[in-house]
Amino acid sequence: MKKTLLHRSLFVSMVAFASGMILSCNNSSDSSKAADSTSNSTATVSSAENTSGTQTAVATLSGTEADTTVEGTATFTQEGTGNVKLDLSVTVAKMANKTVAVHIHEHPDCGMMGKNTHGHWNPTNKQHGKWGTGDFHSGDIGNVTLDANGKGTLTMDTDLWSIGGDSTKNILNRAIIVHSGVDDYKTQPTGNAGSRIGCGVIEKK
Repeated sequence: MKKTLLHRSLFVSMVAFASGMILSCNNSSDSSKAADSTSNSTATVSSAENTSGTQTAVATLSGTEADTTVEGTATFTQEGTGNVKLDLSVTVAKMANKTVAVHIHEHPDCGMMGKNTHGHWNPTNKQHGKWGTGDFHSGDIGNVTLDANGKGTLTMDTDLWSIGGDSTKNILNRAIIVHSGVDDYKTQPTGNAGSRIGCGVIEKK
């Protein structure tokens, strides 16, 4: 009789121990799943924040000719995947009270007095023209009037540009060129805007 009770007692103990082990394993698995879920959720939030953030690109302008000082910046700002805003400020003291043309050119190389930038940036193969009127290049920013100190500013906002992304809109790794003359918006493909007196490469900040 004693032996039977002892055997029953051992059997109950073994069953309880095994049940505890199974429960412990299940809890551990659930904790792991919860941790994985939290990790995935964090990654998703992080990605969303990057998409909705502000991106900035800047071109610092300097002269390409020894006898003409050019200073200024072209700052591009984009909120998420929205429009790109350009804030341009340029000073050419030698050309006070005159007007200069400003364009985005294809390549990020200001060498050879700005000639290494090649032609106007024109990813959509349009005719040169005035921005917002008929055909125009994506780089046809236009004319900037300089004051008595040779300083001029221009602001524009467009969905035709982006900071990164689509190659037909991406303004990164291109160049801003300041010309010595006025863009007539007609002459192909340059607008007869004169020599390249200022240049700056557009880089992400």
